[in-house]
Amino acid sequence: MDANPIAQRRQVLYWRLLASMFGLTEQGANFEGMSVEIVDELGLPRLILDPNIGIDDLLHRYPELEADFTTPILPESSEEAIDSEQDEENPKSEDTLRRALVFSKLLLNAFGPNTQTRVVTAQQFAQWCKDRSYLEKALGFSKSGQLAGAGAGNGSGVDGDGSASGGMGASSGTGQGFTISEEQLRATLKAMEGELVDRMALREVLKDDQLANQLTPSMALVEQLLRDKANLSGNALKNAKRLIHEYIDELAEVLRLQVAQTPSGKIDRSVPPKRVFRNLDLKRTIWKNLTNWNPDEQRLYVDRLYYHHTAKKKTPTRMIVVVDQSGSMVDAMVQCTILASIFAGIPNVDVHLLAFDTRVLDLTPWVHDPFEVLLRTQLGGGTYIYQALVEASQRILEPRNTALVLISDFYEGGSHQVLFDYIKSLKESGLHFIPVGAVTSSGYFSVDQWFRTKLKELGTPILTGSPKKLIQELKKIIVT
Repeated sequence: MDANPIAQRRQVLYWRLLASMFGLTEQGANFEGMSVEIVDELGLPRLILDPNIGIDDLLHRYPELEADFTTPILPESSEEAIDSEQDEENPKSEDTLRRALVFSKLLLNAFGPNTQTRVVTAQQFAQWCKDRSYLEKALGFSKSGQLAGAGAGNGSGVDGDGSASGGMGASSGTGQGFTISEEQLRATLKAMEGELVDRMALREVLKDDQLANQLTPSMALVEQLLRDKANLSGNALKNAKRLIHEYIDELAEVLRLQVAQTPSGKIDRSVPPKRVFRNLDLKRTIWKNLTNWNPDEQRLYVDRLYYHHTAKKKTPTRMIVVVDQSGSMVDAMVQCTILASIFAGIPNVDVHLLAFDTRVLDLTPWVHDPFEVLLRTQLGGGTYIYQALVEASQRILEPRNTALVLISDFYEGGSHQVLFDYIKSLKESGLHFIPVGAVTSSGYFSVDQWFRTKLKELGTPILTGSPKKLIQELKKIIVT
């Protein structure tokens, strides 16, 4: 083992990672104990070593770790590695150790014991999907398809014929990069996803009506069904659609009640009231005709009837909902799709629905049927928000009477500054821009910190949390 203390600690963490992945917990007991000491030295929570806790749950309890798990982990160059190892007190040394610990946690959750159980539950599968997205973001894919930082060091990289000239496994010394491509990693993760689904035996369960009826509709199950819908047919597809429909209906009832609490618009007294009995203002009619009271006959003679004004001042509102359909946004996509259908049923509200990843899909024709919308989406892919907003802007007729709701984690695949400038120009046109990071009933959600800060400075902070927040913002626009 290297004589350098930092290098020794890093090796301990990686040996502990290997022992955990291969189930050698007894043989690796010493590595486990030493890893706990390292975590304590760094002032990090011991829960970071638990292979069973998801990244989302960990960050929910310790939000101060968000930057560690959302910032790309880039390999050091050889010179940086050597310099940091020369001084144990060098801040870079602690950063390197901390990065190694975070990286081992990401790998452990993506490939560790939680993925190796004989039977995989829907909850395990949902957690794995989220943990996988954290790993992909941490590795930071570049536009070339090569993982960010790949090939760092003395000539390590990929030759023109695609063969590795260094990188992971190459004996080029500490700090050398790795040469795994985005395509290779995605292929590996896709294969693992297929294995997890197979171990759930969900397709077989769905074929049997009796077994399928025992499944409880949930967000995790809906997410899994949406991911696997292309592989379902016959009775399995019928039961899958039924389960998705049941969950949508249950959630729609909750959201519909929240929307029903929307206050009515102001009374428009310039419009004459309808002279029908149900609109009769009895109290006002009596009060205005009191001068016609005949005390001898004990009768009130009414020479004029008064009616309630019921016409409301309502400006026609166009609502454009733009939803990120990447795998990490399923919860938000489901809830916002249902919300869009509910608002589409409100008079004077013209709703348009767009879903996007690296391309934009117009789902407006099916906006009244969230079930059809979800079946037409394709989970996964990259995130190009700018392209989606350009497409959405073509549907803006009167900016001041238009609400544009953007639901995304804001991890833009293109230029952050270009996207922000475009959002700023839309807002300056008078458009009601509502950025939404997540609409879930509970739980932690990761949003790009750069956009979180910039949009807050712009006066349009990103909404996260309960769908009620989004509903309240839309109320302000629709009833004015």
